[in-house]
Amino acid sequence: MLDVIALGEVLIDFTPAGKSETGEVRFEQNPGGAPANVLSLLAKLGKSTAFIGKVGDDQFGHYLHNTLRESGMNTKGLVFSKDTRTTLAFVHLDDQGDRSFSFYRSPGADMMLRENEVDFELISNARVFHFGSISMTHEPAASATLKAAAHAKEHGVLISYDPNLRENLWDDLTHAKERMEQGLFFADVVKISEEELEFISGTKDLEKGSSYLSDRFDIPLILVTLGSKGCFYRHGSETGCRSGYHVKAVDTTGAGDAFLGGMLYQILEKGVPLSGLDLEDMDQMVSFANAVGALVTTKKGAIPAMPTIEEVLVLEKNTKWLNKENVSQ
Repeated sequence: MLDVIALGEVLIDFTPAGKSETGEVRFEQNPGGAPANVLSLLAKLGKSTAFIGKVGDDQFGHYLHNTLRESGMNTKGLVFSKDTRTTLAFVHLDDQGDRSFSFYRSPGADMMLRENEVDFELISNARVFHFGSISMTHEPAASATLKAAAHAKEHGVLISYDPNLRENLWDDLTHAKERMEQGLFFADVVKISEEELEFISGTKDLEKGSSYLSDRFDIPLILVTLGSKGCFYRHGSETGCRSGYHVKAVDTTGAGDAFLGGMLYQILEKGVPLSGLDLEDMDQMVSFANAVGALVTTKKGAIPAMPTIEEVLVLEKNTKWLNKENVSQ
């Protein structure tokens, strides 16, 4: 049995890499895509993973296939398209390392995944199924994604969901909200940003917004990422917040995906139903995931920046030591 299987986009992130002699921005090729990023962290931490998605039968697609395989993922579910090219995204970074994206996807191969190309047997034999909303922006991938989520639900697989809002990928925001909400009805674990929470719930208040999601969609665990400030979480009727880690951010691409991967790692390690977790468990798990997300920002790219378990534990330990020193002073 696989630990985690993910369905969705895998693409090329072109990340800024300095300037040429004439002052023009240079870009370097990095593998990316939110579901693939989540799996890459889990594979790095020793979990068995598999990816379902579609890339072009081109140089970029074969590069991504090789990257996923070298990262330790099962790539049986990765399909090559003869008709569409691999999706590309150019990453733009500000002075704080925060990023924005320009996508070249009209269409991209990831949008063209069909239901008959999904390996449902892989999903049945996983402990966790993860997906996001990017694969629901267009057909036929939208129907394939929802069918896969329904299959996971029917087979008792824990479902992780990322309602990832990239406004420039949707035809209109009303459609975006409808699709994102469809995914929420399947979810057991949701990772959502402050902006996405407001988009869906209509409020900036974390308590009220997360309560709305919990009540309407019956979601056991909601994780609201707050960037460098850490994470707010709702576990049933209980809520909490863990602060982030102070690191020198170079590129925030993939930080939220790494955070979610860290949480799924902790859920798998605990080995109990979500209902069996208490607040002490949640604090420890979110602290670990925050450390993972922070470490990813210290390097360029997403998949290449995923940390080892040793790096995560060192950051947690050193931060606790520094906090004790501050108290003693």
